[in-house]
Amino acid sequence: MKYPIGIQNFEKVRKEGFVYVDKTMMIYQLATTGSYYFLSRPRRFGKSLLISTLEAYFAGKRDLFKGLAMEQLEKDWIAYPILHLDLNTDNYQHEEVLSQRLNLTLTQWEKLYGREESEATLSQRFEGIIRRAAKQTGQRVVILVDEYDKPMLQSLGNETLLTAHRNLLKSFYGALKSQDQYIRFALLTGVTKFGKVSVFSDLNNLQDLSMDDRYQALCGITEEEIHAYFGEPVGQLAAKYGITREQTLTRLKERYDGYHFVPNGIGIYNPFSLLNTFQRLQFGSYWFETGTPTYLVELLKHDDYTLPNLTEEVATADMLNSIDSFSRNPIPVIYQSGYLTIKDYDEEFGEYHLSFPNKEVEEGFTRFLLPYYTGQDRSTPFSIANFVRSLRTGRPDDFMRLMAAMLADTDYKIVGRSELYFQNAFYLIAKMLGFYTQVERTTSNGRMDMTIATPDYLYIIEFKLDGSADAALQQIDDKGYAQPFAADSRRLYKIGVNFSLEKRCIEEWKIAQ
Repeated sequence: MKYPIGIQNFEKVRKEGFVYVDKTMMIYQLATTGSYYFLSRPRRFGKSLLISTLEAYFAGKRDLFKGLAMEQLEKDWIAYPILHLDLNTDNYQHEEVLSQRLNLTLTQWEKLYGREESEATLSQRFEGIIRRAAKQTGQRVVILVDEYDKPMLQSLGNETLLTAHRNLLKSFYGALKSQDQYIRFALLTGVTKFGKVSVFSDLNNLQDLSMDDRYQALCGITEEEIHAYFGEPVGQLAAKYGITREQTLTRLKERYDGYHFVPNGIGIYNPFSLLNTFQRLQFGSYWFETGTPTYLVELLKHDDYTLPNLTEEVATADMLNSIDSFSRNPIPVIYQSGYLTIKDYDEEFGEYHLSFPNKEVEEGFTRFLLPYYTGQDRSTPFSIANFVRSLRTGRPDDFMRLMAAMLADTDYKIVGRSELYFQNAFYLIAKMLGFYTQVERTTSNGRMDMTIATPDYLYIIEFKLDGSADAALQQIDDKGYAQPFAADSRRLYKIGVNFSLEKRCIEEWKIAQ
């Protein structure tokens, strides 16, 4: 099988024999039941291929749809004038780049449909192109915008630049409303939704598909589609790893499934990771290999966000559907970027419970965040394997030396609020350990700071801020934290740790049995 990894052109996929998961029934429904749409999905989720498929459909390229649902559904195959704006290629960290990209695109369209001297601004030129294209061809215009929000995402944290990009795009996209009579269909896609008081404030005619039950599987791959299209690579994976097909499907589900875009919706697999797994016949973290935007870290740190809350977040639909409040709450951006997803829905209160969608995201996001909260670069020798090996072999003192070295005299700019830094740093380390050991934080006897279990050893760790290691050990005894493990045959260590806020490091630790 040929997998369309990195291929975003529908015509190339079809002509060169790449596997295509048929989404054309939903595309036909979109085209025949409405005119203006918006869709947000995480990066590398198939948005560009969707745009390209729509472009081929509205261009009347019937031959490309042979054997697909669309072939039987569409009867007329009318060729419409298409204006395709792709904002995915440039770096928009300088104000003039966006206007240059828009000017370049408009100039290309004007070679086809002409320009009037009175059209001075970018939005005026766009309006004129739409009008002339419709009149010259006798068909209303199709407008497709890919990654509409990239200029704004790249300017998060720079309010002046963000405002400039937002104002320019708001004016530019306003042509979709002013030229409504000349427009047959429009779709804007992106990672995030800049909501009611910004880019979309004038576009109240857009239907938001992002949390629409009918189109939850428009991008991404469902479990049903895995069985329908990918039986062969599933069998190859099973043979390579020496496991059953059922075990292979379970492992695929754990690593790449779990995205839910509507309450109680079906699980959606990350298509980029899934196709890479099938092509390489190896389970990996492919989504994270393509890079994670640093603006997510900046938002978390700017908000003084407590990282353990990531898997306990509760949000409303209004919060998830707009990131206008990103400066006060980073969760909408993190959700829309694909690092959190809907896990449960409380219909009575209209609340969404969020968490990581799958193991790939949980592990990748934790590894990505760790250097930003410990000050350790990814190239340093502080491999999580060293931590795990010391615990598995009953060497708690070695484990604590690694901890102390990692957190030694961390730069003040990284620490910020020391208490929060300390909490976040140890949370990330615990999460990393949790991928290889059992890590818990609460019991019926109270809230332990950290408990770690390996096949042969148990560790109870208690932290103090500007206290003493003795006081930490005393709390373990006073609270009876070891009692639940009294009948456990594994060797138990109690570790008391004191962290100095002034020195921003682990000041001392003591170990008892």
